[in-house]
Amino acid sequence: MIESWVIDDSSRVPVSADSVREVLRARIDGGQHETWLASSSGRLLAFVTNNERAMMSLLTEEGDPGEHAVDPGVEGSSEGFVLSNGQHDEYPNEDTVPLEEALSLSQ
Repeated sequence: MIESWVIDDSSRVPVSADSVREVLRARIDGGQHETWLASSSGRLLAFVTNNERAMMSLLTEEGDPGEHAVDPGVEGSSEGFVLSNGQHDEYPNEDTVPLEEALSLSQ
């Protein structure tokens, strides 16, 4: 069975791999910096950005600590990751990736 993905807080219409980059970019441009995608198999992909870097986490199921994309060897940290609940987060840069790379990884 082919896994399909939907934006978790909007319509239940599947988002194709070819359009996920554009969907994420449109949400970011519209001020939505946190996006959750849910798969038909129960996996979740969290995507949050500060417009320069992105934190991407893949969870097997809700409550799973998950895995995240990393940028090994990068120093420093970045702030300005605003979650939908208003929480402002700061992450070590090695635990995030540049935004354009994250958008490419999401396809």
